[in-house]
Amino acid sequence: MKKAKTVDQIVNDRYAIYQGDCCDLIKGLPEASVDFGIHSPPFEGLYKFSNYDRDISNNEGAEFWEHYGFLISELLRVTKAGRLHSVHCMQLPTSKNRDGFIGMRDFRGEIVRAYQAAGWIFHSEVCIWKDPVVAQQRTKSLRLLHKQIVKDSSLSGMGLADYIVTFRKPGANLVPIEGMFDRFIGEGLDISQDGYAEYCRAGRLDDPEFKPWPMDMWRSVLVWQRYASPVWTDIRQTRTLQYRGARDHQDEQHISPLQLDVIERCVELWSAPGETVLTPFLGIGSEVYSAVDMGRKGIGFELKPSYFRQAIRNLTELDKPPENRMFEDDAETMEAEDA
Repeated sequence: MKKAKTVDQIVNDRYAIYQGDCCDLIKGLPEASVDFGIHSPPFEGLYKFSNYDRDISNNEGAEFWEHYGFLISELLRVTKAGRLHSVHCMQLPTSKNRDGFIGMRDFRGEIVRAYQAAGWIFHSEVCIWKDPVVAQQRTKSLRLLHKQIVKDSSLSGMGLADYIVTFRKPGANLVPIEGMFDRFIGEGLDISQDGYAEYCRAGRLDDPEFKPWPMDMWRSVLVWQRYASPVWTDIRQTRTLQYRGARDHQDEQHISPLQLDVIERCVELWSAPGETVLTPFLGIGSEVYSAVDMGRKGIGFELKPSYFRQAIRNLTELDKPPENRMFEDDAETMEAEDA
């Protein structure tokens, strides 16, 4: 990485994380040097992450899209031809106080159009299921309350799902991402030796001439069928990194770690071991943590000091055996609906 203005940094042979403004730091990355990227952007107008004037979350309207648009263009520059970048987002609720009405805003669509305007190709998307009961209990959203159904359902509506929208840089991918899946990330799928034995047994009951797939093919096909679904209902919602240590009493206390299942599926789908994964919004380190844990190299930028310090703590967990690592047990998610 070219010399850039950083407050702090940790660089080793597995990852490089930098504290500073991502719009400055990304200019230090060489062109076409990143194999895959993934991040959660600030949700414009909804959350403020810090008091810094350089924090994109402190911008709204045209200023937000001007700053984020610069980053989107830089992400295109540093990504290799034919490779991808994934964005975690959701539709945004409106409120009477902020917008003058209760409804929804197509933030997901705004992101898609911004990436297309910068030259990216809209590659794919997946909807991630979230429990509406948990959302209702946490947010007390009018649209999710059962008493509103009883009173007047014209103001009732569904919970807000998460999305992963993925974009591809134009051009041919020169190094194929190849091979079958040898594990499943999520919950509810048995790809064990016992599961394979049951597959063989059931097949022969239906057809004595049944010829089962080899186990590695059977396992990979089952996993792909889950990953290829347009809706992921099997994400472990509470599997996130530790985040409470990133609390900062001096500003708004919103922390929203993305589930590791989501990150790991994307990393496994769209990168290969040894390749470089970038996140411009490091946060508490989730994307870099997952990339390194899966045999990739990670690069991350983070402006907020308390988040950066927590990212350092979380990444040191990679030095421990998996069974001894610390995870959060009741993750905060990114949904907040205003009645």
